[in-house]
Amino acid sequence: MTNTASKAQKPVTTKPVATGRSLLATAWLRIRKNRVAMISLVVVILTILFAIFAPVLVAISGQDPNTTNTSPDVLDNFYTPGLPLPYYMYPSAEHWLGVEPGLGRDLFARLAYGAQVSLSIALLSTLVSVVLGTVLGAAAGYFGGKIDMVISRIMDLFLAFPHLLLVLSIAPILQSRLAGTNLASGSFVPIASLVIVLGFFGWAYLARVVRGQVLMIREQEFMDAAKSYGTSHRSMILKQVIPNVSGVVLVYATMMIPANITAEAALSFLGVGVKDPTPSWGQMLNAAQAGNWYLSDPWFLAVPSIALIITVLAFNLLGDALRDALDPKSSR
Repeated sequence: MTNTASKAQKPVTTKPVATGRSLLATAWLRIRKNRVAMISLVVVILTILFAIFAPVLVAISGQDPNTTNTSPDVLDNFYTPGLPLPYYMYPSAEHWLGVEPGLGRDLFARLAYGAQVSLSIALLSTLVSVVLGTVLGAAAGYFGGKIDMVISRIMDLFLAFPHLLLVLSIAPILQSRLAGTNLASGSFVPIASLVIVLGFFGWAYLARVVRGQVLMIREQEFMDAAKSYGTSHRSMILKQVIPNVSGVVLVYATMMIPANITAEAALSFLGVGVKDPTPSWGQMLNAAQAGNWYLSDPWFLAVPSIALIITVLAFNLLGDALRDALDPKSSR
């Protein structure tokens, strides 16, 4: 009897209840364990903060991006006309990254404000492409039939044209059209034209990927369950389909941002993007080669080039890590 009572009073140990993790939480855990991904994330955040706080940083440096200084105390006007003197060519206490040849404008100030322009164009054009690609791809995959056929043929049409040649052809035309409107003030026209062109002609790749994902998702049981409750098509797409393709869209966006940064730099370098005096990293590259300044002052070319390489590399490495982190089959 005593043995029975003691057995009855023995405390029962319960195992802790396992808690599930969402896909994003699992992805963040994997990214935190990836040293390269964390370094890339820090670089991306610092670059964005550098662009946001450009006016503050430039004010602290005591310079201005558009103030010229062609004084003979700054530029050599005798042996090599327009070339900065040794003290002003490289970083110093007065000019943190030196000054540019020809006009003597502060390189740090132009780099900081150029980051604002370049990142703004890249982020806004990516947003346009992501919205168009996600909505049209989800609609094509969800509805199927004639809607799918029409959207798919439009995708094929956009994918058939050489992207860079198309942008090179349309950007100047769009800029000339906008120049005759009330919007033609300051640097708005070239920035707006690049956002429209890069965003409008960059959605087709994402739309095709989203369409393929949605074709698989619409056959899942939870979609049939939602339909049985009489859920509208709009609600099905917004609440069921798009959340389930958000991982793919997020990865594509992180890959598209550096592509658009490079595209802006290439277009500005070729003279159809942002133009002087508005600073952008591409415009700075264009200025370095326009007067062949890079031959006598390589630092002038190196400053925007290094910023461009580091930023694009960080976004690409972060996108790579995010793709692996969001892949449920990945062992990393």
